[in-house]
Amino acid sequence: MNTQRRALVEIHVCVILWGFTAILGKLITLPAPQLVWWRMLLVSAALACVPRVWRALARIPARQALVYAGIGAVVALHWLAFYASVKLANASVAATTMALAPAVVALIEPALTGARFERHNLLLGIAVVPGVALVIGGIPGAMHAGFWLGVLSATLAALFNVLNKRFLGAHDALAVTGLELGAGFLLVALLAPLMSPAGPVFVWPSLHDGAWLLALALLCTLVPYAVSLGTLRHLSSFTVQLAINLEPVYAIGVAVLFLGEARELDALFFIGVAIVLAAVFGHAWLQIRDFRLTRSLTDERPSV
Repeated sequence: MNTQRRALVEIHVCVILWGFTAILGKLITLPAPQLVWWRMLLVSAALACVPRVWRALARIPARQALVYAGIGAVVALHWLAFYASVKLANASVAATTMALAPAVVALIEPALTGARFERHNLLLGIAVVPGVALVIGGIPGAMHAGFWLGVLSATLAALFNVLNKRFLGAHDALAVTGLELGAGFLLVALLAPLMSPAGPVFVWPSLHDGAWLLALALLCTLVPYAVSLGTLRHLSSFTVQLAINLEPVYAIGVAVLFLGEARELDALFFIGVAIVLAAVFGHAWLQIRDFRLTRSLTDERPSV
């Protein structure tokens, strides 16, 4: 298996794990700021126990470390918006709005990474917009604030995806993960008093929440985050982001089966999701077609 195909398999495994993050966010009773704070703290603490991470951190120049810290701040803001969307709407809505991210990636990736502008990437990214528009028409008015926070979350996800593609370089993925999520943890700690002015800044989780937080932090964050960073060395950030659009498939399926969210949504929501999935699979078909065409041209090229 060549490196690109292996990277595609790895990113799809990551997406399966990420598909449970919205569900876990719904199951955890903590407010969004405390949830994100604990998530980042647990991942950072786990990485601090790995000697390899400390050795790799020592090799990262200070200026580069500041860049990773800035990306970590974007990640923290993305998660705050995402889990606020889960709490104010539901897991299905929060996951579906993430489908807007590829349209943002298609616009900003050429400017930030120097990648060639691909018109069909932008068109496929834009193709999900009607689907997401139908989603908001298929949810109760009380969920609209959660929907718009989901849109903000998708925009921030696209930004940190492209920034990671631009600045990852050859540095160790675990060390970069530790820097980014550690910086994000500090940002959330600074913002928490502003986001919880009427209540306690930090809440000790119950046994129930603690178990779900461990699953969220280690299985659905640490493993896929580090692996996905490695895949960015072999895939475009657009391809990675569009693969992540499969997350709603898993999130909605689990939410409907275990959380009963289908009762809160009408037919327009599911029509919108179908449009989003058509764009995802349309991109996959184009990727396979382009790969086969490139291989065919290579095989036909005469040897010198």
